[in-house]
Amino acid sequence: MRAALLAIVSCIVLPPGCKSGYSFSSAYRDDVKTVAVPVFQNSTYSHGLEITLTDAVIQEIHRVTPWRVAPADSAETQLRGAITGSELRRLSRQDDSGLAQEMAVELIVSFEWKEVTTGEVLVARRNFRASDTFVPSPGAQERLGLGEQSAVERMARDIVAELRSSW
Repeated sequence: MRAALLAIVSCIVLPPGCKSGYSFSSAYRDDVKTVAVPVFQNSTYSHGLEITLTDAVIQEIHRVTPWRVAPADSAETQLRGAITGSELRRLSRQDDSGLAQEMAVELIVSFEWKEVTTGEVLVARRNFRASDTFVPSPGAQERLGLGEQSAVERMARDIVAELRSSW
């Protein structure tokens, strides 16, 4: 409560033209209203990740941005992407058996967000990486699918975070 009050007071007391670093406006572009998100391409052997990632990105856009996801023929912007890599890495192993104790699923994605009418690229990233872990060892017995789902959700959050307005 005190921190919020201090922030408001500091905004009032500062001279004109001096910024406090706080803003109540959205971190996302307000000139964009709609985004089309076609199904991501998938050049990996991990079948189905493209659908899962596309759904996760759409859900994240709905959750944190002011934008609406629309069909490609009526959207102002389009977010296209491709999963270019899906890697499984052993992070640790059990001393007694040598079996994997903790594993990581890493996804590599390239994506481009652009305006439909002008073709202007708003954001583009190549070899964008996100990973998450799971524990397949006998105690937890988490499956690969759990690791993939966690990595997909992290990737979706990271992609949508990259669409923020530049500061």
